[in-house]
Amino acid sequence: MSLMKLVIQRVTHGEVTVDGETVGQIGLGYVVLLGVGQEDTEETACRLADKLVKLRIFSDADGKTNLSLRDVDGEVLVISQFTLYADCKKNRPSFTHAGAPDMAEHLYEVFMERLRGQVKKVAHGVFGAMMQVSLCNDGPFTVLLEG
Repeated sequence: MSLMKLVIQRVTHGEVTVDGETVGQIGLGYVVLLGVGQEDTEETACRLADKLVKLRIFSDADGKTNLSLRDVDGEVLVISQFTLYADCKKNRPSFTHAGAPDMAEHLYEVFMERLRGQVKKVAHGVFGAMMQVSLCNDGPFTVLLEG
């Protein structure tokens, strides 16, 4: 069974470019690498978007990870990342557990639409494009969320 995967990086800023052009950028918030699995559904995408917004990994005044994206008025940069499903048992990775492109793009869009109703800014890359992502990981703080 392959479930949606999110690699969440808490950042002070992030940016994605395609062919030298900036297509998405954020300030304080999360850069999210999103991988869609073969068995994922719209419900999975919505559930993980809601969980992402509620995840408390920003520091409060006492330095404890106790604040959510909403609490800090944070932003999200979402990057499609089928390579999160790489099976590296052999020297050449296999991506057979990743969702089919049409389905994965649809769920990527569903995920972002669900976020748009809950955070002030949702930026994104270009699905299926060769992208360059730059960010400043704050902490560094990186977590994996699977659906």
